[in-house]
Amino acid sequence: MENIMSSKLFTTRQGTVLLGVIAAVIAAIALLVYLNHYRSSVNASNQRIPVLVAKSLIQKGTPGDVLARTTGMYTVAQIPKKQVENNAIVDASTLSGKVALTDINPNTQLTAADFGPGVGLANELNPKQRAVVVALGSPQEVGGQIGAGSHVDVWTMNNSQSANGVTRPTARLLYQDMYVLNAGTNGGNVTLRATSRQAGTIIFASANSQIWLVLRPTVATNVKPPAISSSSLIGH
Repeated sequence: MENIMSSKLFTTRQGTVLLGVIAAVIAAIALLVYLNHYRSSVNASNQRIPVLVAKSLIQKGTPGDVLARTTGMYTVAQIPKKQVENNAIVDASTLSGKVALTDINPNTQLTAADFGPGVGLANELNPKQRAVVVALGSPQEVGGQIGAGSHVDVWTMNNSQSANGVTRPTARLLYQDMYVLNAGTNGGNVTLRATSRQAGTIIFASANSQIWLVLRPTVATNVKPPAISSSSLIGH
C-alpha cells in the first residue's frame, strides 16, 4: 500500500511540484549556509591585528631592549589578518634579551625571525650610550670589590698649579654614579657605561692622570666634594 502511494506521489503532477519545492528549500538552505560561511571567512580575513612595524631603518645588532624602550623606531599598526606576516611581533616586551639579526627596512613588519639571542655589552647600551674601558690597579678598583652591575664615582689624581705657581697633586671628583658593565678581579680592565662626552673625558683622564673608582652603596645620595690637595689636607 505504501509503495503504491509513493509511486503515485512521484507520478502525479502535485507530487512532482512538492518534490521541486523540497529540493528548492534544501538548495536555499545550502546557499544560506555557504554564504554565511563565506561571510565569516571574509570577516575573519579582514580582521585587523596590532603589529609592530619599523618607522625607520633598524640596523643589524640593535638590542631588542633598546628598541622596546625607543618607540620612535617602530609603530603599532593595525594590519588586516590576511596581510600579517608569519610570527609577526605584536608585543615589544618579547624583544627583551634579543638583537636584530639583519637590517629591517622602514614600513616592514617586525617578525620573530628578525631577532635572536643577544650577546655582548652592546645589548646594555641605548643609542646615546657608549662602553669605555679603563685599566686600573687593585686599589683603584676597590680591591676587586667592583663588578658588573656596581655603581661607582670616578675620581682623578693629577697635578694642579696653584695661584703662586706651585704645582700640587690634586684629587677631583670627575663623575658620580656611573654603571659598571664589566670588571676584572683585583685589578684589570673596568668597563663603564658612559655618554660619548663622558667616554672622551675618561679616556683623556686615563692617559694624562690617574683614575680611582669609589664604590657606592645600593642607596646613595650625590654630593659635590671640593677638590682635595695638600693645602686642604693641612687644614684637617
